[in-house]
Amino acid sequence: MDRLDNTIRPYAWGSPTAIPHLLGTEPTGEPQAEMWMGAHPGAPSRTERGTLVEVIDTDPRRELGERTVAKFGPRLPFLLKLLAAGAPLSLQVHPDLAQAKEGYEDEERRRIPVDAPHRNYKDANHKPELICALTEFDGLCGFRHPLQAAALLDGLGVDSLKPYVDLLHAHPEEAALREVLTAILTADPEDMTHTVTAAAAACDRLGGDHAPYAGIARHYPGDPGVIAAMLLNHVRLQPGEALFLGAGIPHAYLSGLGVEIMANSDNVLRCGLTPKHVDVPELLRIVRFEPGDPGVLRPEASPDGEEVYETPIDEFRLSRYVLPEGGTAHDLTSATPQILLCTAGTVQAGEHELAPGQSVFVPAGDKAEVSGTGTLFRATVIV
Repeated sequence: MDRLDNTIRPYAWGSPTAIPHLLGTEPTGEPQAEMWMGAHPGAPSRTERGTLVEVIDTDPRRELGERTVAKFGPRLPFLLKLLAAGAPLSLQVHPDLAQAKEGYEDEERRRIPVDAPHRNYKDANHKPELICALTEFDGLCGFRHPLQAAALLDGLGVDSLKPYVDLLHAHPEEAALREVLTAILTADPEDMTHTVTAAAAACDRLGGDHAPYAGIARHYPGDPGVIAAMLLNHVRLQPGEALFLGAGIPHAYLSGLGVEIMANSDNVLRCGLTPKHVDVPELLRIVRFEPGDPGVLRPEASPDGEEVYETPIDEFRLSRYVLPEGGTAHDLTSATPQILLCTAGTVQAGEHELAPGQSVFVPAGDKAEVSGTGTLFRATVIV
């Protein structure tokens, strides 16, 4: 197995302290948003054999295994991250596989540069993802029931929100949500700035269920995404709880530290809370206007101590081991590639001793025995 040296991405929304605290390093004063573990070309992990991209490209079948290559091609299908949100991320959705292929081919055909700020599809892959909380973690996930959203907006006492409240009482529910989101994102910018300012002041005054949106508005004053966010379920995860974000589900992370895993893709359609491009027609094509419970996941324990976060896709499988003092060693040898990440205590993975925030890549079929006292996350695929 290979010890990984991983890149930390300094996105503006990142916490300056959460990842350094986990790693036991001094904060730099700059935001440290994400630590990437994997073979994404944007920031591949480094090993003594070269970058993980180079290692896999040299012999994909040896590193990934025959079945993984047959199913997903000669690349690692997932990207694992530590994610530390100190401010809200953009409100966003991800396409399904067919939508991603169609959108990518269309933008390629129109010769839109892949790094153009108005480009939506960086690749032809979908981007389902899972976030597992290491600390208390706040986020938005999926649409509220329209009547609940109407009550939240109506409670602000802002006259310019009344048309949205009325629309949310219409039927069918999916059409009502679509009409309201469309109206929010296509409203006159100056009028919307006034509406958001008034709504933010009311949220700040009222607190309670409105408090999260006051916090969002402080980071994004005047942004229509503040109103769009109020259509979504607010979720507070406790450590060990997780959310799965499938295609078309609007979501945003607000604060906290977690382990995130996703299919190896950069495809994002933004709804707001961002200075970046918002393609409203394409967004409305992708969003699933289905109200419902956000579906907090808790791991399912197996007899050998592995706690699995079950999801409906195959590009990744995330699980964890909570290793007690004096416990027995676990043999994690698998026919699929793995990344093992320590998040607490000290874990011995083969010849490597892992402290919090340290990780290894285990090629398919290689011996992988772990022991120690701490918490270990295991990322692999299903073939």
